[in-house]
Amino acid sequence: MSKKTLDLESITAAGVRHLQPYQPGKPAEELERELGLSSIIKLASNENPWGASATAAAAVTRVLSGLERYPDGSGHRLKNALSHQLGVSPGQITLGNGSNDVLELLVRCFVEPGEGVVVSDHAFAVYTLAAKSVNATISTVPACNYGHDLEAMAQAVDEATKLIFVANPNNPTGTYVGYEELLRFLERLPENGITVLDEAYFEYVDDRDYPNGVELLERFPGLVVTRTFSKVYGLAGLRVGYAIASEAITETLNRIRQPFNVNSLALAAAEAALSDEQFVRVSREENIKGMSQLCRGFETLGLNWIRSSGNFICVKVGSKANQIYKSMLGQGVIVRPVANYGLPEHLRVTIGLPQENDRVLETLAMALRQVGKA
Repeated sequence: MSKKTLDLESITAAGVRHLQPYQPGKPAEELERELGLSSIIKLASNENPWGASATAAAAVTRVLSGLERYPDGSGHRLKNALSHQLGVSPGQITLGNGSNDVLELLVRCFVEPGEGVVVSDHAFAVYTLAAKSVNATISTVPACNYGHDLEAMAQAVDEATKLIFVANPNNPTGTYVGYEELLRFLERLPENGITVLDEAYFEYVDDRDYPNGVELLERFPGLVVTRTFSKVYGLAGLRVGYAIASEAITETLNRIRQPFNVNSLALAAAEAALSDEQFVRVSREENIKGMSQLCRGFETLGLNWIRSSGNFICVKVGSKANQIYKSMLGQGVIVRPVANYGLPEHLRVTIGLPQENDRVLETLAMALRQVGKA
């Protein structure tokens, strides 16, 4: 009997055929196995080095006895907590398995094959991956000083454009757009489209002209703001994010949202984390100190960097960036090469604990010497 064959390429959706999977940061455990190293530090994924708050951890412990039950598919308690904090209706909130989940929902809801999606150069890779998966037409607008050129992005919008992604602050560059600039941009856009303002790192921003996207929702009905508990709240391992939009957009997203897309542990931890304002304040303060620590070190090493308003920073190490990354990896320090973001001479470093930042600077200095002699 002959063996049947499957022409997988011919039956794969057109938008998926040539996609490359998103590449997460290398786990510390993998490096331990590969190189037999211990005492590894991972500063590649923009996680909170201070962990999660004790309040959130305690909330997780309390719900462990109910793991046989499905989670609350509506996320009632978390939505109410967010509603109270943000001053919006619970009906304006969509919960997701991380903010990536709601970004995917937005593309699936509003973009059909051949329709337009506008993104910036150096912007978060998931925007393009999600758009490509539905075979959208993607307009990638060149960056200005490593950040979004909103003037050029507005000009790229046409009648076929359905979604526009604006990361504020942007990952991986850490740049942000100010209030007046964002306002002019939103006012220029046609009414029949969706603008996604990704504020995954907004809690870290310390700049006075930084806009709060939620305050603009009533004025711009096509605006969607996405946020996450993975960064300052330290809940990356539980995967919970959310979108805030009009009730009409939210109802549309819920048509295709998986019924139980946020698990019980994540719901409990996120609700508790919202109430722990001290943890957020300390995380912000320590991030500012760590950012200054790394910048001083980069200056001592004669390196330039991109000013960042997130919990990470991109440092320019030159044309041998990948070799420097590998050298640091060999010393047990995981940072993030960002050539796939159009930044082949930079490495992205998450702000770590003070001793971790010191180690980054030490291994970077050693890597620069080693690679320079190679």
